[in-house]
Amino acid sequence: MKEQKPTFAFLLIVFTGSAIFLFLVDQIYQIIFMIQKLAANARVNIVYVETILKIIGIAYIAEFAAQITKDAGQGAIASKIELGGKILILAMAIPILTVMIETIIRLIPG
Repeated sequence: MKEQKPTFAFLLIVFTGSAIFLFLVDQIYQIIFMIQKLAANARVNIVYVETILKIIGIAYIAEFAAQITKDAGQGAIASKIELGGKILILAMAIPILTVMIETIIRLIPG
């Protein structure tokens, strides 16, 4: 189908991927709720948990977008999307990395 009607094939890929995601939204919500509950029980700062969940979300969205653009024959754009996702993940991880480094420094004897 991709060779005969590439536009239709592209729309079918986007629609199918979106439908699968919408089908899984309830399970994703349950997983997020469970992680938040575990973090609250462990007395972990919810800001860190939310940041990690955002990072995971960015990774999945970037991967989905990159796969769609690869299927559309735009490998160069897919590479840029992957790079952008990685940069966003790194930027969001900086506060967590900072806290980890500060904690390690405090643990090292004077």
